[in-house]
Amino acid sequence: MLAGAVTVALAFAGFAATYLNSLRLAQRQERLARVNRQLSDSYGPLFAPTEANAHTFAAFTERHARPGSVSPFSDGAAPPTDEELADWRLWVTTVFLHVLREMRELVVGRADLLGGPEMPSLLLELCAHTAGYEITVERWARGDFSEHLSLVWFPGPELAAYARQGFGELKPEQAQLPGDRPAGDS
Repeated sequence: MLAGAVTVALAFAGFAATYLNSLRLAQRQERLARVNRQLSDSYGPLFAPTEANAHTFAAFTERHARPGSVSPFSDGAAPPTDEELADWRLWVTTVFLHVLREMRELVVGRADLLGGPEMPSLLLELCAHTAGYEITVERWARGDFSEHLSLVWFPGPELAAYARQGFGELKPEQAQLPGDRPAGDS
């Protein structure tokens, strides 16, 4: 009788250990799949255009810098010339707005992949900035050149830091998840 009880207890313990190990492995695979999706569908695609946009905007401002490296759109600068405004409209319609729309679509379409319990305010500012340029570009299409900037400021440095940090935090986790962790790690 005792031998039968011990056998049943050992079988149950083995089943429980197998079940818990399978559960842990399944959770780990689910986490890896989420991290992979975050990198491939959210932070990676956000990181690349954010960096590219920063470099492109820097090239534009360098090309159009005034003495002292002042942008024609800086506060306190002399108003932009008609030529500078025409060139700005060209850059916005052919380069910047395309990238802004791409980033907005990533934020809106992949919000479920963002880390944290809330939508970061800088991503909402990105969406609002893009919407502000949508109306500005529509005015340009109608021949109204009275406005040249979005109503909402672009959170460029903050957005770049956010995308870089998110990408940078997920890559090591992605590399660590498939392998076995050393004993004692949880």
